[in-house]
Amino acid sequence: MPDLVNGFPAPDFELPDQNGQAVRLRQFRGRSVVLFFYPKDDTTGCTIEACRFRDEFERFTAAGAEVIGISDDSCESHQKFISKYKLPFTLLSDKGGRVRKLYGVNKTFGIIPGRVTFVIDREGVVQHVFSSQSNPAKHVDEALGVLAEFA
Repeated sequence: MPDLVNGFPAPDFELPDQNGQAVRLRQFRGRSVVLFFYPKDDTTGCTIEACRFRDEFERFTAAGAEVIGISDDSCESHQKFISKYKLPFTLLSDKGGRVRKLYGVNKTFGIIPGRVTFVIDREGVVQHVFSSQSNPAKHVDEALGVLAEFA
C-alpha cells in the first residue's frame, strides 16, 4: 500500500507529458484529478487499464475530473501508446520514478512498478487510494465510485 493516504494533500510535481510539455499537478486545482500510476506502456494489464479509462472517459469529464496516467516510459513511448489506443487523456513521463517515490508507489516483487490510482479532490486532497497490480480494470470502477460520492 502506498505511503500517501486519504485526507493528505497530494504532493505537487512537474513532469513532461506525451508532447514534452511541462504539466504540474497544481494547474488542475478546482477540478478533481484521477492520477493513475501504471507499470509500462503497451503491456497487457496497462493496456486493459488505459482502455477502460478511455472507454469511461466521458463519465470522468462529466464528474469534473481530469484523468492523468504516469509511468517511467518516455514521452515518445507515451505518444505511440496514445495513438495506438486513441487515449483521450494525458500521460506523464516519470523517468527515474521521482514522482512515483513521492507518492509512495512501491514496486511489486521489488521489480515491477506499482499500479496505484489516487483520486484527488478539487482542493488537492487525496480522497481515495486504490492499489492492485492484478486487477487493472478495477482502478476505473474504484475511481468512478469515489467521484460519484463527492461530485
